[in-house]
Amino acid sequence: MTNLKSESGNTNVRVELQFTRNLGNYESLKVSIGVEDFKRIHETVDEATNRVYNFVEGKLMEKVNEIEDELKSSKGKK
Repeated sequence: MTNLKSESGNTNVRVELQFTRNLGNYESLKVSIGVEDFKRIHETVDEATNRVYNFVEGKLMEKVNEIEDELKSSKGKK
């Protein structure tokens, strides 16, 4: 486990992103991921926000791609 230190009186940053894709036929795929973390020592609020945003964005797209691949493979089985 990594020992990370924050400043006293922690400043927290929270990022939540949603992705919605129309699948047609009145169906849609909606994925939402959010993370809250604290600002590290020697890190600005903007840097902390960008770090958390990049993480959430990467995870969101990873999950969207996984779900879309599952949907494609399940449609091929029908």
